[in-house]
Amino acid sequence: MTLIDLANPTRFLALTARLLPWLAAATVILLTIGLYQSALAPDDYQQGATVKIMFIHVPNAWLSMFVWGVMSIASLGTLVWRHPLADVAAKAAAPIGAAFTFLALLTGSLWGRPMWGTYWEWDARLTSVLILFLMYLGLMALWRAVDDPSRAARAAAVLTLVGAINLPIIKFSVDWWNTLHQPASVMRMGGSTLDKSFLIPLLVMAIAFTLLFVTLHLAAMRNEILRRRVRSLQMMQASRVAFSSELGAGSREENASKEAGAA
Repeated sequence: MTLIDLANPTRFLALTARLLPWLAAATVILLTIGLYQSALAPDDYQQGATVKIMFIHVPNAWLSMFVWGVMSIASLGTLVWRHPLADVAAKAAAPIGAAFTFLALLTGSLWGRPMWGTYWEWDARLTSVLILFLMYLGLMALWRAVDDPSRAARAAAVLTLVGAINLPIIKFSVDWWNTLHQPASVMRMGGSTLDKSFLIPLLVMAIAFTLLFVTLHLAAMRNEILRRRVRSLQMMQASRVAFSSELGAGSREENASKEAGAA
């Protein structure tokens, strides 16, 4: 099945109905394995048991940027390729991305308190992620503020593509500025600097959270398609009622004029 085939909402709904149970099961299994491995991971010789916050913080931080990347691709689909489900994909992803970004900020603050001595510092990485969270909230507010879905889709797509400039700033902020965050330790040219006892649970948790996003995203897209269908039916029903009222009023006026003429 190609992307063109998925442009048909009915086919997309049929596909999600088949995939969601399997995705949900795989997510639960991987999350269970990842949490078990994270609990068994040894304490760090410097950070102690607080290092285990990494297994929640890092996947959420990765996904906060990944989801915005998905929304950027969907925005191109809205503006360039006019894909019927592109706006649905972007709109459905925004609340999920905001949740991941909030969890990244929250767990980062909890991790930073024992390590840095403070919950918050106007560090380049922290500030740019906070800006990303505010952009997520701004996008959701924009979709709610504009009544016309097509206008809202185009405006949100433009804002999403402009906001994508923040992604490389978040990624390379630790290299461009002197920040509290350590440089990349997992995805780097020379290979990961993490020991396998930390790296394996981290990768399992990253895959599990990615599957969680895919599952939630497909479910949210399905709900958005159904919500739009209900809205279309309500608008059609309202138009029919209004048209019937106009016909009834016209008939009464015609009858009244005939009675006046007869008198």
